[in-house]
Amino acid sequence: MGELEDAVMTRVWKWNRPVTVREVLEDLQQERSIAYTTVMTVLDNLHQKGWVRREAEGRAYRYEAVSTRAAYAAALMNDAWSQSDNPAAALVAFFGMMSEEQRRALRDAVRIVQGPETAEATSDTGGDTADENPGSAPEGDGR
Repeated sequence: MGELEDAVMTRVWKWNRPVTVREVLEDLQQERSIAYTTVMTVLDNLHQKGWVRREAEGRAYRYEAVSTRAAYAAALMNDAWSQSDNPAAALVAFFGMMSEEQRRALRDAVRIVQGPETAEATSDTGGDTADENPGSAPEGDGR
């Protein structure tokens, strides 16, 4: 997603309701000079890419996000990770870039994904798990 597409989607996600080209235009114009047709084209492109759906309202459309910003971020991370020739090394490097707050969020996310049964089994073994030390490199051959 390009910079202008991101600026438009940020508003669509933030408002969390169907929006018109005019609403997005007026908000964007607080930051930059931009034409109605430019915003209309960006929203049309986002529709073509599947990021927004639209519904006709008179002679115009109302646009609504198809998924959340979190889902978009997750798709970006998954795409980048899947393109790596060494996914484990990519994860270690990524974890190394994280702040302590981000690592805590990661540990919380791992607990949620694992569910209560897996989390209890892991804590019963007393082992060093990825959610306890996400920045540590995996042992073995790195697969």
